[in-house]
Amino acid sequence: MAIKKCKAESEVKNKIKVSSSDALRYTENVIPKNFNRESVLRIIDANLNRCREGLRVVEDGLRFVLNDSFLYKKIRRIRHSVDKTLRSSYDELIKERESFDDSGRQMPEISKKELAGIITANFKRTQESLRVLEEYSKTLFPKASTDFKKQRYAAYDAEKSVYLKYRKFLLQTDCKRADGGTMTKKFSTVNKKIKQLLSAGAKDQI
Repeated sequence: MAIKKCKAESEVKNKIKVSSSDALRYTENVIPKNFNRESVLRIIDANLNRCREGLRVVEDGLRFVLNDSFLYKKIRRIRHSVDKTLRSSYDELIKERESFDDSGRQMPEISKKELAGIITANFKRTQESLRVLEEYSKTLFPKASTDFKKQRYAAYDAEKSVYLKYRKFLLQTDCKRADGGTMTKKFSTVNKKIKQLLSAGAKDQI
């Protein structure tokens, strides 16, 4: 009985060794040789830029289109927090930047002409970028990963706040496509409606 038990344990250990070596070979075959520190720095740099840009687009929409001081400052706080993270490593990040050789440089942008499309797309851009930053920073900047995670959840919360307050107007702007009207005119119309409701004491309806 004892011999059978030892034999079984030996077989299990051998299987573990085989599976470990298989996993190592798989990793060597799949991960390119140039996947090194420089590659990770490029990923982090690209997503830091994408994240800050997305937040700034949302921030300016809330500030200049909707005139919402509370929410635009909320977005600005997240942007400043992201900007401070890894600030000490910016020199290293910029050094590895290769914008002209980026394979995504020639990818066409989807046209977004409505307020809802602009704000929603840039919230998603921000959240996705923060997730990438959270994961890849674990390899080089473990402490920063925790900050990126907090910022990602702050972005989720901010998106919910914006949607709950302005969903009626954002959805209306997204669905009713004006024939020949400019984006500025559409934004102005939405902004006037919001001001009218607020002045009438209907803030809770927004």
